[in-house]
Amino acid sequence: MEQVISPERDGNENIADIATLHQPFLAEVESSVDTEENSTFQKNIFHQEMAAIYLIEQGTNIYKDYQRFIIHVSEKPKLEIPIREVEQILVFGNIQLSTPVIQICLQEQIPVLFLSQSGQYYGHLWSSESRHLNIELVQIEKRSNARFQLNISKAIVYGKLTNSKQLLLRLNRKRKEVDIETAISGISQDIEALELTNDLDTLRGYEGVAAARYFRAFSKLITNPKFEFSLRNRQPPTDPINSLLSFGYTLLFNNVLSFIIVEGLSPYLGNFHYGEHQKFYLAFDLMEEFRSPIVDSLVLKIINTAVFKPQDFDIVPKTQGVYLNQLARRVFIKYFENRMNEESSHPDLQSQVTYRHIIQLQVRRYKHSLLSGVPYEPFLRAM
Repeated sequence: MEQVISPERDGNENIADIATLHQPFLAEVESSVDTEENSTFQKNIFHQEMAAIYLIEQGTNIYKDYQRFIIHVSEKPKLEIPIREVEQILVFGNIQLSTPVIQICLQEQIPVLFLSQSGQYYGHLWSSESRHLNIELVQIEKRSNARFQLNISKAIVYGKLTNSKQLLLRLNRKRKEVDIETAISGISQDIEALELTNDLDTLRGYEGVAAARYFRAFSKLITNPKFEFSLRNRQPPTDPINSLLSFGYTLLFNNVLSFIIVEGLSPYLGNFHYGEHQKFYLAFDLMEEFRSPIVDSLVLKIINTAVFKPQDFDIVPKTQGVYLNQLARRVFIKYFENRMNEESSHPDLQSQVTYRHIIQLQVRRYKHSLLSGVPYEPFLRAM
């Protein structure tokens, strides 16, 4: 039996593959490009602040003209995007990429991720030049180094729990909910216990307990009376809040995976997450500290400011899963990309940078730790 700590494990949950978290259909996404073409390019998404192109409308064609990507949908006017502004391309479903597009993505080391319309991962395209055998050999060597794995995993869990606690503290300052204060106290104890933990199984136990505390408190932060949340669940998500969390984690995962590939690391060789079958365990590891500052806080904002209504979610009769409908998914991806382009401080730089850049910096921190032995320091969001 496969032994996996799921990327969606929030307490006593079972194995999950993050690529299948949000089904059955991914929305067509409205563009926020501030150009004349905006009205004709409403189902794929990119704007100048973004580093990712989401190709979502079925039948879209993307080809290269000089130093630009040209995106064309049926008879609609074309959209031109400078290649230098693109860091990754996410392809959902039946999208056509020309050979020159594939060649320039390989040449410029722009990862291309291929997914189903629902967001299920199929595969990815990246240059062999971005794969460094010497780095992979070090990763393989570290897989048998129990001390390295434990220390990295401790840092990852410390980052996740600290950021989760910070979110609860920040949002409970004025409310002073007793249940939230209790959860904060419990998570603080879990964080203190990490230092005394000497094996991965015990560490995973503390992470699971803290995650359960966190989501019980998370439910108290939902102020919109039209939505309720009592328990983190997925496969399928059974309520709108779980649906948003799962979809957000899927988008976050794809961003982390892209930077791992760009940095020449094998995404399969993780430390905290593991299993018998090949999955992207390193991406599962390095996304942990970003769940709260990027996805969880975004979901709370969207729900509490009534961006979505209950009718924006559909129930799939066969599974009873709850999912955003097509129009609402356009909105969510736009909000997600806006969050990714918000700026925050990072100790490696003097000026503030976007969350997308911070993810890249953390992947580089992991790489530096791997190669030099310097302890890995997780990203901690400032209060």
